[in-house]
Amino acid sequence: MFELKYKTPFEWTQAVLADFNTFLQDHAAAEKKASGMAISMLSHYPDRRKLVRAMTDLALEELIHFKQVLKLLDERDEILGDDKQDAYIKQIRSVFRNGKEVFLMDRLLVAGVIEARGHERFSLVAEALPEGKDKDFYQMIAKSEAKHKNLFVELAYEYFDKSEVDARLEEILEFEANICENLPFRAALH
Repeated sequence: MFELKYKTPFEWTQAVLADFNTFLQDHAAAEKKASGMAISMLSHYPDRRKLVRAMTDLALEELIHFKQVLKLLDERDEILGDDKQDAYIKQIRSVFRNGKEVFLMDRLLVAGVIEARGHERFSLVAEALPEGKDKDFYQMIAKSEAKHKNLFVELAYEYFDKSEVDARLEEILEFEANICENLPFRAALH
């Protein structure tokens, strides 16, 4: 449906593999936050039936992913860890505009871009891992993120003019690429 403007280099994947347990802790936090975001969206827009149904399903799916990552941490005798502030998320949220309708559009499109970044990076992790259940898990997670990125854009098309959505999505993609270019590589999703 759309392509990211910044391609994550292999050096990011090396940082993840060098400290995979920390990456798993960050991944768990990201799944937990994604579930919470979906609940927040359905709570803020109860009059948008299609959005409410989609966010209900998404919240459950993200919580299942959280549980699956917790299992990987338990198998490594690692704890969940504290949630860390995510500079990427903080910066990308700064693109939100004021006004009920444009804020909703931005919220949907930013969520789609975040999911697209997750798809790209989980795919890189899956590609780099040796054959086994961790690789299989990250291949499954990457496919799930690809569906989510499209879901958010489809919801934006449902509620807003397609040409306005496409123009705003292009702006957000440029903004997101600039963020990614300037963040250090670390054992975290973003």
